[in-house]
Amino acid sequence: MKKNEISILGSGLIGSLLSIYLKKRGLDVHVYEKRADNRKGEYKEEGRSINMALSERGWKALEKVGLKEKVLPLTIPMYGRQIHNEHGQTSFIPYGKEGQAIYSISRGKFNQLLMDEAEKAGVNIHFEHRIEDVDLRNFEITVDNPESGLEKISSEVILGADGAYSSLRNAMLKQVRFNYKQEYISHGYKELSIPPTADGEFAMDPNALHIWPRGSFMLIALPNPDKSFTCTLFLPFEGERVCFENIRDEKDVKGVFQTYFDDAYQLMPQLSEQYFSNPTSSLITIECYPWMLNKSLLIGDSSHAMVPFYGQGMNCGFEDCMILDSLIEKIGTSAWELVFAKFQKKRKPDTDAICQLALENFEEMKADVADPKFIIRKKIEAKLHALYPNDWIPLYTMVTFSSMPYSEAYALGKLQQKIMDTVMANPLITQNWDKLDYEDIIDQLDKAKAV
Repeated sequence: MKKNEISILGSGLIGSLLSIYLKKRGLDVHVYEKRADNRKGEYKEEGRSINMALSERGWKALEKVGLKEKVLPLTIPMYGRQIHNEHGQTSFIPYGKEGQAIYSISRGKFNQLLMDEAEKAGVNIHFEHRIEDVDLRNFEITVDNPESGLEKISSEVILGADGAYSSLRNAMLKQVRFNYKQEYISHGYKELSIPPTADGEFAMDPNALHIWPRGSFMLIALPNPDKSFTCTLFLPFEGERVCFENIRDEKDVKGVFQTYFDDAYQLMPQLSEQYFSNPTSSLITIECYPWMLNKSLLIGDSSHAMVPFYGQGMNCGFEDCMILDSLIEKIGTSAWELVFAKFQKKRKPDTDAICQLALENFEEMKADVADPKFIIRKKIEAKLHALYPNDWIPLYTMVTFSSMPYSEAYALGKLQQKIMDTVMANPLITQNWDKLDYEDIIDQLDKAKAV
């Protein structure tokens, strides 16, 4: 029977980066992936991969293993949200200070780069190896592979980076006192695209995340280096006038897009074909605890899957890898259970916070951003941050442009939200927002923090 030092389940973004971190610690690392190696032959997008948005936490984790400069050419900076109303007019809301951006990157091409780098580092990636069973009593995994069929592999350490439907987590579910909760939201998503123009240029501003907010549903678009945009349509599955259930043919697709997203529709010549050929996918939030059992650990989406509306799923998973590596550096590899226990204790409050923020941000993206008062609210927060940069930091900035623990950002964000709700309740705020007593607002925040 084969004996591994480290077995990682899943070669996705988190599993691949984690394998690089562990290999750099001098460990023998094997990664098991059920899919075939998609780097061979012509690469095809799956039609279900919401573009990633790399931000501070993700960049920091990549930089620690020397990959920042290799990843940068695959990205396009987005400096804010470009909001499209139903009449085709747009307004721009910056994400942070001038020059601050999140970076659009294709999941597929990014994953290929990380797998290449893992193999260069000496990681063994076993493709088309489906995990059939994880035996946590004997620390064996059973894999099914095309060459030898079922094979048992023992391992000193098993790490589950195999996403929301994790095999390792399913094995942990059979243990006593394992808490688990999963929740699908009422909306699903479908990937579409806007191609380059006839001149080979971007059809819209490439340095923005485009949003068409329509109350109970929305369309978003992120730029790609080939001058296309990856679009994602978020609709309720059922129960609303505009929902996936009610779009049955080309006429329905055309009707919805011409009515609600006409400026985008004019740029999407293959809309109907893409709509019916790409899958409709669901969105899930997963909470569980503990994340470890002896020398096995869940990491990334397998322990804390979140909806994509704060753009932090990947960044959070990458931060997991960096924090776990820091604990290995401090404690060593002779006490894995201590490393894992400290990791889950440190990380769980933060992942709970970002999962909650991601759900709350859905409401903001599909409805609030279309409200003129929302734009004024953002302008007031930006001015507060400019005047008092150490006292008032907008929640989005704390989450996206810093490494502040998510739980701290969440708590401070709630205090600031209460104060801003009071400020925005002023009936004359739209006329007088730039004449506010900003020092008084900071005093209110200081008092709230002291309570």
